[in-house]
Amino acid sequence: MQQIKSRLPEVGTSIFTVMSRMALENGAINLSQGFPDFPVSEKLVELIHQYMVAGHNQYAPMPGVPALQISIASVVHKTFNRQTDFETEVTITAGATEAIFSTIAAIVNPGDEVIVFDPAYDSYDPSIRLNGGIPIQINLNPPNFSIDWQLVKEKITPRTKMIMINTPHNPTGAVLTEQDLKALEEIALKHGLIVLSDEVYERLIFDKLVHQSVLKYPGLASQSIAVFSFGKTFHATGWKVGYAVAPDYLTREIRKAHQFVTFSVNNPVQLALAEYLTDQENYLHLGTFFQQKRDFFLEQIKGTSLKPLPCHGSYFQLLSYQSVSEKSDKEMAEWMTKELKLAPIPVSAFYKDKTDHKLLRFCFAKGEETLKKAGDILRKL
Repeated sequence: MQQIKSRLPEVGTSIFTVMSRMALENGAINLSQGFPDFPVSEKLVELIHQYMVAGHNQYAPMPGVPALQISIASVVHKTFNRQTDFETEVTITAGATEAIFSTIAAIVNPGDEVIVFDPAYDSYDPSIRLNGGIPIQINLNPPNFSIDWQLVKEKITPRTKMIMINTPHNPTGAVLTEQDLKALEEIALKHGLIVLSDEVYERLIFDKLVHQSVLKYPGLASQSIAVFSFGKTFHATGWKVGYAVAPDYLTREIRKAHQFVTFSVNNPVQLALAEYLTDQENYLHLGTFFQQKRDFFLEQIKGTSLKPLPCHGSYFQLLSYQSVSEKSDKEMAEWMTKELKLAPIPVSAFYKDKTDHKLLRFCFAKGEETLKKAGDILRKL
């Protein structure tokens, strides 16, 4: 038997799969993985059905269904005041994760350095390394998980090719500010860096804050790829439909990789989304919808010894258990799943260096009944 030298020798099953399996085995409420447990829009499901019945069941065009590209370009213009060419700047992908991987595969060369902010979504680091890049981790500053831009400047070398950002942020729920984006713009333009911006929770932003996209800043947009997710936006994570918006010179390269990673994305869902996006009411109020869920979850945990950290966006709320236990966050997550029948995610799993601030991530993108049961459990701590 031929021996295979693994390109990701230390990578095992993702923490999401591990905790979800543990939740299932122990009959626990699963607030670990970021999937909602309430229905998708009936209107959107019916549109998909209509397009399937009409026969749109074969390959879509590689860059995406033109109707959806046009709808996205219109939304980008209305939201960020950026004129976008649907043919040359919008690419439909098999979820945001594929958009991220295809972008890195197309742009990062062996030996290139990519700055990543930890805690980070777990696909970033392996995507960089699989394509020969070198991740340069910079830890965010709790409890607000802000970026030290002076430290970013100090980490830049002649080999730095790309900076990856994520706002609203998974796992912390932090959001970047206008000052952050201007600091990033200055750095990117000065050093000629590409910015890969994961903005999958763009519509899920709370407390009257405004999402700061790279697409809002012309200089930054000229060197950036913004990645979005319909699965996250419309709480249909199993559809795996996302998209990337980038200048034409970057889009050309991304599509070279995209066509050999997945080629195209399922046709009827694209057509349904194209029609669904024409009505702004279908997406403008999602922030309010999910803020109510965050607030409901926080109300349920009042009276516990857990301390919530600031959360201004995403599906996730961090809770500190520092006053409850000396266990590591991994041990605490496992104990909670097995003994309390409630499964969170240990935040150290999102750090390359496994930094442990005794924080657990809970997904509040659930129905009120689920969140109430979770609160009942946590109040027993």
